[in-house]
Amino acid sequence: MKISNRTSSRGGRRASAAVALGAVLALTATACGDDGSGAGGDKGADGSGKGKIVFWDNNGGVRTEIWKEVIADFEKANPDIEVDYVGIASTEYQSKVDTALRGGGLPDVGGVGAAMLAGFAAQGALEPLDDRLGKSSLNGKLNKDMVESLKAAGGGDDKLYSIPTSANNGVLYYRTDLFKKAGLQEPTTWDRFYAAAKKLTNAGKNEFGYTIRGGAGSIAQALDAMYGQSGITSFWDSSGDKTTVNDPKNVAALEKYAALYKKVTPAADLNNDFTKMVAQWDSGTIGMLNHNLGSYQDHVKALGVEKFRGIPQPIGAGGKRVQVSNPVDGLGLFKSGKNKDAAWKFIEFATSRAENSKFNEAAGQVPSNTDAAKDAWISKAEPTKLAADALSDGSTTIVQLPYYLPDWNTISKADNEPNFQKVLLGKMSAKEFLDTMAEQLNAAQEEWNQQNG
Repeated sequence: MKISNRTSSRGGRRASAAVALGAVLALTATACGDDGSGAGGDKGADGSGKGKIVFWDNNGGVRTEIWKEVIADFEKANPDIEVDYVGIASTEYQSKVDTALRGGGLPDVGGVGAAMLAGFAAQGALEPLDDRLGKSSLNGKLNKDMVESLKAAGGGDDKLYSIPTSANNGVLYYRTDLFKKAGLQEPTTWDRFYAAAKKLTNAGKNEFGYTIRGGAGSIAQALDAMYGQSGITSFWDSSGDKTTVNDPKNVAALEKYAALYKKVTPAADLNNDFTKMVAQWDSGTIGMLNHNLGSYQDHVKALGVEKFRGIPQPIGAGGKRVQVSNPVDGLGLFKSGKNKDAAWKFIEFATSRAENSKFNEAAGQVPSNTDAAKDAWISKAEPTKLAADALSDGSTTIVQLPYYLPDWNTISKADNEPNFQKVLLGKMSAKEFLDTMAEQLNAAQEEWNQQNG
């Protein structure tokens, strides 16, 4: 196994996809292009099924150690295949792939989650995997809803471009010891959340009630807070053409949420991505953190299970819980690869019961392999179990984000993260921010509708 950590950082069909994702959570011979020169237009080749393959991890640093274990297991079972591992931070992965699409250097296999899938597929970067899956021992062993979610995210051609590895869910982590000391109730509602954030803050002692994500990845967390408070249950209006992100209720919700910055949060939050935010919460005296199931094991290591809990997002004023979808993650086969058969063997192995269970136990996420999902560790990981319970008891509605839009990842990251920082700093209103995003989304939706009839 060759390890190359280039970055080490801790991060209609639309309706059916929304239902599918909710169901998911209620329960991942030669180098690429011979010399690593594969580009988006290359057709590649199946190869000999032996030799070296290049694997790009889309969450390098965070998942490097567990991928090393999976790769070591794979190379032991397949001594004629060598895996060249490249860890790339989640915040840099899209730009890395986009650069390789233009100039060459794509891997044989890489992490391809729902949020980025449509953009990559639209550029012809990925190999359709339906036929390979149909002939594989994995056929019938993968969570059908995860598979359907990735198909829906592929851009409208009903092809599967990524084999699911895991599903995630938003979680509100809170310090049980600090809540008990302050005499606070569990933050199961948004009113309790805001009250606790205020009471747990003593800036003079560097104590804060909450840590807000202002850096990379901030938009998804802001959307979760918006829809969770507003109670709006669809990303698009009844026409299916206009987004609801700038609905007055969402604007009011974002105004209230953004106002937390520097009042009950550290000033450093302005530039914090999830890595810094999680590390800050684990090492400090901050009361609450919004993240997902993926950071659970980090909190256990830092705090022990007795000092915190991870619960589903707060319930809104209407007595219901609304959350935005978290993208299903997976592994894709890049079309330009010259050793696709060997790369497919790696995908099959990584999503087999034993390896998929091992990976997701370390990641704290929901396995895609249906046999792995029955393993005992899942019931012992409280946030995973609580998330599944919340989504199966009828109390939660999932707002499906439009991962099928090729421009979604750009709109929700590069185009608007700097503007969200302006909102936190009071240099842009919540309404202006959301109106700008809505204009971009509506244009992307119109283009998608025209192309897909």
